[in-house]
Amino acid sequence: MSFSADDTIHKPLEVGEILAGDSSANTFEETMKFVVDKEKTEAGKIFDAVYAALTEKGYNPINQLVGYLLSGDPTYITNFKEARSQIRRVERDELLEELVRFYLKDR
Repeated sequence: MSFSADDTIHKPLEVGEILAGDSSANTFEETMKFVVDKEKTEAGKIFDAVYAALTEKGYNPINQLVGYLLSGDPTYITNFKEARSQIRRVERDELLEELVRFYLKDR
């Protein structure tokens, strides 16, 4: 079976045609809220892994993470379980955004 170029051309839908079958969409003037349950961000996953590695090695993970975030010095983070290389994959500002997002999410 072969198709010509004319067989694949379709007429675009008009706005009225799109809304004709949807009784829940009244107008385009109303603001609609779109909510998606997000999975944990990469920064969040990295925080979890680094926190676990620091805790397992006996460090105070809060102090070590604050030291890293303030200074940018990766030696605050242990090499254990590749925690240092993981945390360096994400920019520090993204890590700070994740912290603020987590702190403020339920307020």
